Amino acid sequence: MIKKYKPTSSGRRKGTFVVTKELSKARPRKSLIFGWKKDYGRGGGQISVRHKGGGVKRLYRQIDFGQSKIGVPGTIAQIEYDPNRSAWIALIKYPDGDYRYIIAPANLAVGGKVETGEEASLEVGNRLPLSKIPIGTEIYNIELRPGAGGQLVRSAGNLAKVVGKDDKFVQIELPSKEIRKILSNCYATIGAISNPDHFNITIGKAGRKRLMGIRPTVRGKAMSPRAHPHGGGEGVNPIGLPHPKTPWGKPALGYKTRKKHKYSDKFVVKRRSK
Repeated sequence: MIKKYKPTSSGRRKGTFVVTKELSKARPRKSLIFGWKKDYGRGGGQISVRHKGGGVKRLYRQIDFGQSKIGVPGTIAQIEYDPNRSAWIALIKYPDGDYRYIIAPANLAVGGKVETGEEASLEVGNRLPLSKIPIGTEIYNIELRPGAGGQLVRSAGNLAKVVGKDDKFVQIELPSKEIRKILSNCYATIGAISNPDHFNITIGKAGRKRLMGIRPTVRGKAMSPRAHPHGGGEGVNPIGLPHPKTPWGKPALGYKTRKKHKYSDKFVVKRRSK
């Protein structure tokens, strides 16, 4: 559920946040966290990714994307906030005393059971091979190669669907509406990802964005011609070019950058609509 901040200042007036009553207030599991030194968008001392820098310090939570304990049912010990991703995470306790973090699905509460394996039931949070999942089922955290762990559909509120099967491959409709063939012995988790209200949040002020590690973005038109192809002029001018360009002179805004004849083209049944 989305709530508004009290308008105690002009910055708070439009800001909103997600109510997180179901999240645990306990500290994260110490054995599953470690320090993470960010390079703030730089490589070799030079800016390699623009608009990144600053942000609050955070510890990385080690996520078991493969839910790799096959055939061992685990119990949800708590649902937690993870500063490194948009979805909530769930702490799983196994009978042997082992703990693992997984990406929490929606509608899975503390005390629920999750299991991985070919014999697991079709319940939310359980992980099965794609060959065992019926057509029309909602899934997330999908493998691209057997044993590699989930790589597709991992952000808040997202889900994919099984839309077709053949002997070797299963067809998956991704959140972008692209339909892709994936090997049937790859694993996926049943359900949709938690925190679906993430995309409805209004940041409200610049300082909150800086705390997230995002630096300001400046329009090319507002720069000098030395700094950007769109720069220069005496005021509000058009870019003066046949098409927009990046700061390095490459085509931008709608220019397709996917490599022609890419090795994975044969797995794409239908391209995304946008």
